[in-house]
Order: sequence, then structure tokens, then C-alpha cells
Amino acid sequence: MTEPNAAIEQAQNIQEATDALEATQTTAPSHPIHKVLSFVRRSARLDPRLQRAWDNYTDTYLLDIAAGNARLDVREGFALSKEYIQSTWGNSNPLIVEIGTGQGENVVAAAAAHPETNFLALEVYDPGVAHTLLLAGKQGLTNIRIAQVNAAELFKVTEPSTIAEVWTFFPDPWPKKKHHKRRIVQPELAGNIHNALADDGVWRIATDIEDYALHVHEVMDHLDGWQNIGTITASLPLEHVGKGNADMAADMPHADFTESERFSGRVLTNFEKKGLEAGRVIHDFTYQAVTLR
Repeated sequence: MTEPNAAIEQAQNIQEATDALEATQTTAPSHPIHKVLSFVRRSARLDPRLQRAWDNYTDTYLLDIAAGNARLDVREGFALSKEYIQSTWGNSNPLIVEIGTGQGENVVAAAAAHPETNFLALEVYDPGVAHTLLLAGKQGLTNIRIAQVNAAELFKVTEPSTIAEVWTFFPDPWPKKKHHKRRIVQPELAGNIHNALADDGVWRIATDIEDYALHVHEVMDHLDGWQNIGTITASLPLEHVGKGNADMAADMPHADFTESERFSGRVLTNFEKKGLEAGRVIHDFTYQAVTLR
């Protein structure tokens, strides 16, 4: 979950400049091929409270599965398996993975409400990880862990039928058209999540950006192995709009799409509350993994 702000805007502009530079290269780069990421790294100092949480709770909650040296790739040889879940959580309870947990409000509330379920929070930004550590540590929760890794890379090394549900709530919208390839909801990730989910497992998605809602439908609605099990109808424009042109969408041709009622298991975070106060419509999606045709 990523809230638009000046820091994100600056980081995305830096990424845009990097992309432009790479596009002008005529010889093979000496470094590894640049990966398309759904996030940008930005530094942030931890305030004393979050630093204490980091110092006190990382050994309990933060998984040691990253490649190291500030890299967010999964370390070589690691696999998220049922055996790893048993050894890490100490049980074989169902596992729910949230991609982009932000400040951790939702995933920690869910873990507190459902001690019979295991939770894995995926977040790349230090302050978000630290705040999640703080919330979980203050309650002494035992059924939640945090991983500071690239979600797309983790799902590549997740063994089949390992996860009960995947949640992706309010991902970075990447509003510029040329950045839509960076949106986290993509066919490759959907395929890897499908492989990771247990029978009838679901991927729950939510966004308050209309253009992103259209993107989700375009990627997921006709993708083999997924069934949209929503029960309500939402009207959306049939074309994408670029950053700063959202008002143009109202005059575009629209069509009806199937979406879901608000997921009752998602708490009303400060981020979602701000979106509602700004008049944005929340779009919820529930896609169930079915047998590939």
C-alpha cells in the first residue's frame, strides 16, 4: 500500500530518467539486465520510536530471506514451502500473504483477529516495516512474519499450493501511461500467484484509482486459471487516461464490469479513509484460482 506524496513523485521521476538513459544505450550494459519493478527505493530515516521497534522486534518477526547488501531479491536457494511455514510459524495453519502492507495496520489487525491463520507481510520500505514490527510487537502476536523482499521474486520461488490467499490493497498506481508496465498486477505475477495458491485460493485486490481498476480487469478478467467471483457491477471507462487527465474519463465510453463488495476482512486504514474523504470510489476485486484449461 503506497500513499502518493512528494517523495514517491521524486523517486518515480528518477526512475523515469533512468529508463530514458537505458533506452539510449546502443551497446550491451556491463551490469545485469534492469528489472521492471513495481516500486522505487527511497531512503528514509527511522524516528527513535520506529528505531526501537526495529531493534526490539526484527529477530522475532523479520524473515532472513533477502539476498542482502540492501538488495530486495530473495536469497539464492530459498523456497517458500509448507516445510518452511511449519518450521517458521510452528504450525501448518493456512497462510495469507499481503503484498505491500504499508504501515501494517491491516495485516496486523487481521493477524490479531485470526490467531488460527498465519500471515506474511511483504513490504520494501524501512518505515513501513518498522511500523508493522511495532504494531505486532506491542500485541505480542505469534502468527505474523514480515519479509522485506520484492513480492514478484518471492512468488517465483513459492512452491505450489502453499498459500491460502493473497491480498494487494491500494498498490502504487503508477499513473503515467508509460509506467503502467510497473503496476504490480501483471500476467506473470498472476501466473506465479496461481501456482502458489491452494485449491480455490483467492487473490483480493483493492484500489481507489479508476484507471487502475480498468487495468486490473484488463489483466485478470480473461486470464486462464482465474475466475472473477464478484457480485456487483461497476461502470468504468474503456480507455486509459494519463496522469493529470482523470477528469477526461467521465466523457469516455463506459462499460459494466464485475467487482466485489468491500472485503470485510480489510480494516479502514488512514490511507483508505483519506481516499474516501477525497471522493474516490473504492474498487474491490476477488479472483479465485481455478484449474487451468
